[in-house]
Amino acid sequence: MQQALEGVKVLDFSQLLQGPYATQMMGDLGADVIKIERNGSGDMYRGMTFFNEWIAGDESPCFMAWNRNKRSLAINIKSERGKEIIYKLVEHADIIVENFRPGVMARLGYGYEDLKKINPSIIYCSASGWGDDGPYLTRPGQDLLVQSLSGAIMTSGKQSDGPVAIGTALCDQVNALNSVYAILAALYYREKTGKGQEIKTNLLSSAIAFQMQDYFTIQN
Repeated sequence: MQQALEGVKVLDFSQLLQGPYATQMMGDLGADVIKIERNGSGDMYRGMTFFNEWIAGDESPCFMAWNRNKRSLAINIKSERGKEIIYKLVEHADIIVENFRPGVMARLGYGYEDLKKINPSIIYCSASGWGDDGPYLTRPGQDLLVQSLSGAIMTSGKQSDGPVAIGTALCDQVNALNSVYAILAALYYREKTGKGQEIKTNLLSSAIAFQMQDYFTIQN
């Protein structure tokens, strides 16, 4: 049986959790996902456990949890040869996903404005920690930090206990879901208009969104 995203090509520049989970979901739906990894070491999660401990080998449980249904390409994206290869792949890609800090991909020559010159119909999703403006713009995002700043850390445990971290990387996973539904909407829009577009999601906005009931309760 043909899958929903069969024939759709995804270039995955992301690492760790939120981006890889998003592209894994697209792979589960039949998309052809090529994971771009740094030459030599690959995705950081290859050698990391859930408890942020380093282990031997390159297939940790954390990596395997978020990277099924993908092919990997190890490449130095900063080199001229690497850039040639990436640009060639972009010509035939439908979707780009990345979760670097804002501006990093553009500085490397892989920003949306750069890649849409090669492929005007490209759908480009950037998933950051804090969004594209504000005092935290250049800071790396991490699930536990976002739990704290969004107030999500106050929704776990007993009131008498004070802040208690949620027992999973929930902000990462919710933002991955938000990224995927935005990408699917962009694919549908492109089917109707032929136009690609840029999508921006971030952990903080997603963390606030899934607590909307709590915010309204407190305000009222």
